Amino acid sequence: MDNFVSGSNSVNEDLRREHQQKLKEVFFEVGKVVVGQQHMLNRLLIGLFTNGHILLEGVPGLAKTLAVNTLAQVLHLDFKRLQFTPDLLPADLIGTMIYNQQTGSFEVKKGPIFANIILADEVNRSPAKVQSALLEAMQEKQVTIGDTTYPLDRPFLVLATQNPVDQEGTYPLPEAQVDRFMMRVFVDYPSKDEELEIMRRMANTSFSATIGTVLSKDDIFQIRNEINAVNINDSLERYIIELVWATRQPAQYGLKDEASYIQFGASPRASINMNLAAKAVAYFDGRDYVLPEDVKAVAEDVLNHRILLNYEAEAEGVTGKDLVRSILQKIPISSL
Repeated sequence: MDNFVSGSNSVNEDLRREHQQKLKEVFFEVGKVVVGQQHMLNRLLIGLFTNGHILLEGVPGLAKTLAVNTLAQVLHLDFKRLQFTPDLLPADLIGTMIYNQQTGSFEVKKGPIFANIILADEVNRSPAKVQSALLEAMQEKQVTIGDTTYPLDRPFLVLATQNPVDQEGTYPLPEAQVDRFMMRVFVDYPSKDEELEIMRRMANTSFSATIGTVLSKDDIFQIRNEINAVNINDSLERYIIELVWATRQPAQYGLKDEASYIQFGASPRASINMNLAAKAVAYFDGRDYVLPEDVKAVAEDVLNHRILLNYEAEAEGVTGKDLVRSILQKIPISSL
């Protein structure tokens, strides 16, 4: 373990421990309303604290909206939910210029994008212009209305959802736009015990939970700095590079079967985001250094949407997750 600890950490230890304790309280408060879905909540917090955006994929009814809304309350952040539809316009998202008859001038009416946490529900149901407006805001952290550019509120986190079942009448996100999401997280069904608890809660029409505010905006920015200060050893950085390069040149890594399914590998955004996400996982675990297990824990969510598969993979039912798992098995950290 000591082999993966390097450098010195100048972050105030007492403050770091306090924030890590508050993170546990965040999970507790959200758990008052949302049953299970710990993986999804963990990934949402990673995105928030590393300035990344998350693409959630799962069938309806898995508490995606409820979890995001509850998390925003616990963090005391402004939350907006946008239902993407085929008739949505970019102005409905970012805002527009409105003519004021009393003053005889145009005034700016800001859209719902001006919030801290945006839930873009079924983002693939809107045409390319609306998707581009959202993704430009994600990348630039600003929008232009008329001749004026307005910075978005900080922190700014976009959580977009896609329904993997119903694809009729949708506009799939191009690969270059999907790449802007830090992670694609698959939201699965709850366990039997969790669903039993959900049923008991929701079948009680008088059920309500008092949600406490745990973190402030200042806390969020301080936690970001603390995560940046987490140490990652040179060998682990090289390990991340090897994993990403294995998606681009799989045959050179002994992945001959997998090479027949991959059309394009992951972009450099993958290595950047894997580094950030691994640091966040280590921080959540109470450590100030990254372990190989941290990199492996986030590799699937960071890489699965960045590997462009060909028609042969689709025909044989091979997914990006399958390929990432093969890569993790083929490239052990001990080989570096």
